[in-house]
Amino acid sequence: MAWLIIAIVSFSAFHSAGCLRLTIRMRGRHLILPGCALLALLITGCVPTQPGASPVKAPPQVTAPPLPAPAPPQPAAPAQPSPAALLEQRVHNLIQEVNAAYAAGDADYKRGDLPAAKLHFDHAVDLMLMSGIDINGTPALHDEFERIVDQINGLEMEAVKQGNGFVAPVEPTPADVANDVTFKVDPNFEAKAKAELATTKSDLPLVMNDYVASFINFFANTERGHNTLLHAFQRAGRYKTMIEHDLAQEGVPQDLIYLAVAESGFQPRAVDRKSGAGGMWQFMPRGEYGLTRNAWVDERFDPDKSTLAYARYMKFLYDQLGDWYLAMAAYDHGAGNIQRAVARTGYASFWQLYQRGELPTETKNYVPEILAAIIIANHPKQYGFDDIAPDPPLVTDDVTVNYSVDLHLVSDIVDAPVDELEALNPSLLRGETPPDSTFDLHLPAGTASLFEQRIAQVPVADRDSWRYHIVKPGDTLASVAREYHVSVADLAAANELGEDASIDGTEALAVPVPYQEARVAEHTLYYRVRHGDTLITVADRFGVSLADLRRWNHLSGVRLDVGRSLRVAEPVLIHHRYTRHHYSTEEARRREEELRRREELHRSPRSADPPHHTASSRSTRRPAVTHSRTAHSSSARRAHAKPASKKKPTASH
Repeated sequence: MAWLIIAIVSFSAFHSAGCLRLTIRMRGRHLILPGCALLALLITGCVPTQPGASPVKAPPQVTAPPLPAPAPPQPAAPAQPSPAALLEQRVHNLIQEVNAAYAAGDADYKRGDLPAAKLHFDHAVDLMLMSGIDINGTPALHDEFERIVDQINGLEMEAVKQGNGFVAPVEPTPADVANDVTFKVDPNFEAKAKAELATTKSDLPLVMNDYVASFINFFANTERGHNTLLHAFQRAGRYKTMIEHDLAQEGVPQDLIYLAVAESGFQPRAVDRKSGAGGMWQFMPRGEYGLTRNAWVDERFDPDKSTLAYARYMKFLYDQLGDWYLAMAAYDHGAGNIQRAVARTGYASFWQLYQRGELPTETKNYVPEILAAIIIANHPKQYGFDDIAPDPPLVTDDVTVNYSVDLHLVSDIVDAPVDELEALNPSLLRGETPPDSTFDLHLPAGTASLFEQRIAQVPVADRDSWRYHIVKPGDTLASVAREYHVSVADLAAANELGEDASIDGTEALAVPVPYQEARVAEHTLYYRVRHGDTLITVADRFGVSLADLRRWNHLSGVRLDVGRSLRVAEPVLIHHRYTRHHYSTEEARRREEELRRREELHRSPRSADPPHHTASSRSTRRPAVTHSRTAHSSSARRAHAKPASKKKPTASH
């Protein structure tokens, strides 16, 4: 059987498709056997075949199916980050955005571009407030918020010390820069001016003397005087048509338009730091002139309404005094003061009162500088003003609304910048129209119908907070919701859509941004603190003193916690011509006594009109500052101003 063992071994070593060949080495010779026969032997064993039996046929070879290729190893699924890790990364990214916005604002601040700095600073704080992350519950974000707000407040306080906070200052008026005018004029220059006067057309009785000639010389021959008056003339182009219409409507001389040269340089947001007088015509905050002033609106800063009030008041002064020069002096110094000066001297002449020392320095300069502006405006080329390029006339679409609408929503709807809308509506103090009275909203020309069409998509009760989003390619409900920090569910519900709906083909979406603002109780007005607010900014917004604001709310310092509700003593309008403060009994009694004392002080047998403004020296009169709803420093000055000593026309309060 040795050969058989060798065969089996060889069988396992040599294999070919179809049949096997076994090679057996036996006694020096090779024996080659067909593999199939050997396989039969192995199957049947060593039993000899029976005689006559047919040979056994090998079954056909069966080939096994190929094995499938092994599957490649699957990579292990990455571990999902925990909610805490996701929040940490989100906070990290948010802080980077906040720091970038703050750095941009800081760069603007260092360049002196305060309005741009304010926008970036506001954006930095808004990023955190609108992120949807709990600031107080997230230590890293809380620390960042405190740091950013502290730094912004520090820069704001520094800006307040230097001027009016994060608000661009108003350019000085020609009257402000004419403090150092001397009355020594070249005789040849004065002779030329008198010759020009002979051809000057005016509905006022113009005169030429040393005083008027000295101001003409200052405005014509000094760089500062020339540039300041030039800019005033340029700005006048924006309002001239409107002012001329209002003056004609009230039947007063057209050249009275040039009192705005001395008062504001035709700047409707000008505020006198010392007195609190404001607007193009510098009305005081209190008085019976048909101008509303409340927590929402200050019509002293409305160019049209304040001009009508100015024209009526000038007509009243002329009826009292019978002379336009005296009426102009009374506008500056107060009719009662002028009447008493006339009574003391027996001269109803401005120039006689001037020469006899009956007028303060400011009023002495007031009338001559206005006459100089009138003469130069009639002969611009002769006095070097041939380069006047008046601003284009102001053209607007006006819509009357009886609901509160935020200017950010208006900006979305008419596609105009918010600052342009603020400039068109300078009487708005809080960036939104009043909720309980009508308001004439001024819009860019040609946008009234668009406004009416789109505002209808926003519920009336939500127009003080919601936004309007024009859908852009690639927008989804989720991306729009993230942009405005609202939930997809709320956004979809506000637009009657499913949460998974496509907005392809949708023109616009109403965005339900929640309202967080002041609330008015029955007898007390409260204000909810916003980002960036300080006691100074809140005091300015509501026209109260820092001392009162601290006392009413038991506060110290200037920092405020966002979201805190502050009690403010702002009057609530209850009648078009008369309002009442909601004060405590003691505070109301004290204020009533003060008002009564002032009324008795200013009442004169010859004059029933409230005073306009004092004749404090121009040398102590500081340049006007911009009024806006975020004017940071004028409130304290208004609160501590003494209307009895700075007599400007006053608005109903």
